[in-house]
Amino acid sequence: MTRPLIGITCYVEPARFTVWDMTTALLPYMYVEQVARAGGQPVILPPAGDLASVVGRLDGVILAGGGDIDPSLYAETPHERTGFVRPFRDSAEFALADAALKAELPFLGICRGLQVLNVTLGGSLHQHLPDVVGHSGHAPAPGEFGHMPVGVTPGSRMAEIVGGDPLTVPHYHHQAIRRLGDGLLATAHAADGTIEAVELPGHRFALATQWHPEAAEDGALFRALVGAAG
Repeated sequence: MTRPLIGITCYVEPARFTVWDMTTALLPYMYVEQVARAGGQPVILPPAGDLASVVGRLDGVILAGGGDIDPSLYAETPHERTGFVRPFRDSAEFALADAALKAELPFLGICRGLQVLNVTLGGSLHQHLPDVVGHSGHAPAPGEFGHMPVGVTPGSRMAEIVGGDPLTVPHYHHQAIRRLGDGLLATAHAADGTIEAVELPGHRFALATQWHPEAAEDGALFRALVGAAG
């Protein structure tokens, strides 16, 4: 049986590996493992060329985590803590998100991917969440996931996939949705009110989480994406 082809966006950053130290297109391998375990064929999509043009060749797409979106894309000036902005990645992924939504391609946004979806649809972001919620639990230390519960909205597509009980999930984000994009429905929240998941009603499959499901043992969201893509 042919595996559904799932494109996954990636970082472009300086990196060291074996004997090399150079700019590299890279992605935490957890994404790849989750897609393969769910029955999909993972393909890494670097932000180069015409990324939107691959939509017709894919069965599904994941917009992965990464640095902050350029605040000018939602008409704000940068906060002093906004960082790791990569305009070339913004340009490629906004075009990809727009094309994927128009094509009804099954879509899963993760962390930055949720933010790209939200801003693509006209929403905005809190640029530094601790200023809003008064704590750093969503990103407790560099390179360290926080683990906080989220409540899922009953009757949502997200609840159908992960269940309606509160979930304790891996977090690593200092930004979050401020104003929802057009048509988006918030389907999970942290106890401090932070929007932790959204979906686009009426779309074949368009969901996004602010948390990091690739770092969780339960692969339900990846199985749901691959199922929709198949």
